[in-house]
Amino acid sequence: MLDTAKAAEIIRAIAARMEAEKDFLTQLDNEIGDGDHGINLARGFKSVLEKLPELEGGDIGGLLKGTGMQLVSNVGGASGPLYGTAFMKAGNALKGKTEATAAEFAVAMEAAIGGIKMRGKSEEGEKTMLDALCPAYKALSEAIDGGDELKDALTKAIEAAAKGVEYTKTIIATKGRASYLGERSIGHQDPGATSSLYMLQEMEKCL
Repeated sequence: MLDTAKAAEIIRAIAARMEAEKDFLTQLDNEIGDGDHGINLARGFKSVLEKLPELEGGDIGGLLKGTGMQLVSNVGGASGPLYGTAFMKAGNALKGKTEATAAEFAVAMEAAIGGIKMRGKSEEGEKTMLDALCPAYKALSEAIDGGDELKDALTKAIEAAAKGVEYTKTIIATKGRASYLGERSIGHQDPGATSSLYMLQEMEKCL
């Protein structure tokens, strides 16, 4: 079961992880993108932390929506609108809830992925964060349908996401700045897929 306090703890953990991985994510992005992914996400989640005391007294939906709004307004590049939309859509799915079951978490994750697809006009297989998130969601929902608790389902989701990150090294980027490289983007792992994996790992640790 996920409650508002636990959701706030997860957001804090993600913010700390983005700060810790800032240089590595930026290095990945230097190779195939604008070179700002880690810097942008660290700055965005720093602004989320400043807003968090206002958000954590309410419901999970409001907390996630507020997180998304901070990311959209404080993160440049593609990652701000994409992650911001994801958190806002997840927030809408959990509107008014102070506790969420594993099944409700899965619904929120599905909504988040739908938001990323809509905002990024992208699908799985285009060397983006979706290559980590789509297989993760599939593994998560299958595990929950099979009776797993949320933490155990997230463990399976992380395994699938990690494979997805590896998969991004083998494909050509067709979205964003990386698409300009064409075949030269092969061999590089996608920074967005990598940061998505980190977020899932922090969720599982907190649970």
